[in-house]
Amino acid sequence: MDYKKAGRYLVLGILFFLPVTFLLFLYPATHNYKPLDIVNDSVVDLNGFHSNSGEKIVLKDHITVLGFLGTHPMDYAITASNLKELVYDNFKGFKKFQIVIVMPIGTETAVEKLKSEINSYEDLRFWHFVFGEPSEIKKMYTSLKSKTDLNENLATNQVFLIDKDLNQRGRLDDRTDNEIAKKKPAYILSSYDCIEVAEIKNKMSDDLRILFTEYRQKRKGEFNSETRRANDLKEPSN
Repeated sequence: MDYKKAGRYLVLGILFFLPVTFLLFLYPATHNYKPLDIVNDSVVDLNGFHSNSGEKIVLKDHITVLGFLGTHPMDYAITASNLKELVYDNFKGFKKFQIVIVMPIGTETAVEKLKSEINSYEDLRFWHFVFGEPSEIKKMYTSLKSKTDLNENLATNQVFLIDKDLNQRGRLDDRTDNEIAKKKPAYILSSYDCIEVAEIKNKMSDDLRILFTEYRQKRKGEFNSETRRANDLKEPSN
């Protein structure tokens, strides 16, 4: 028996069947994944706001990362840089994706300075700054589910995921495996802290990919899973 030839065929067989087996394992995960939860379904659109480009910016029919950088945006340069490098640069090619930063009227010059700080010669056409009165900013923020309030400058390091139907997306149960094993009460992830790099890379990026997968499957007619909403769980903690 030619053991050398048999060994060669065995190796070739493994190399052929291993990717096939891997894809078979992936297939059910792709079609039966858990969609990203709806944590709030009452987000208001950008009525009463204007952009410095004159373009009409809306949340409806877009997948939006929504942020608030307040009256002193340069104080949030790290927040903006993390958002740019860890989110915008990775998702700017996806259909209907945008980042929208809500700003008070009068910060237009400061915004231009911030844009120069984070630009690095990159294309920012899917990153929009919109401007409005403080009352409109507070009204918009109140329509979101959040663990924290805007500070006195109308700013926060938290950003929010808004889907095409003005639903706020997140996680109704953000417990770790260890917390679940210890039967800790469920708590919601409704926003993402842009100062916490690990949270942006490990949670927000994953959640965005899940949301894009949902819409891609809907376009193909393959999406058949009900998205959980906040009232599906009994009184989870914020």
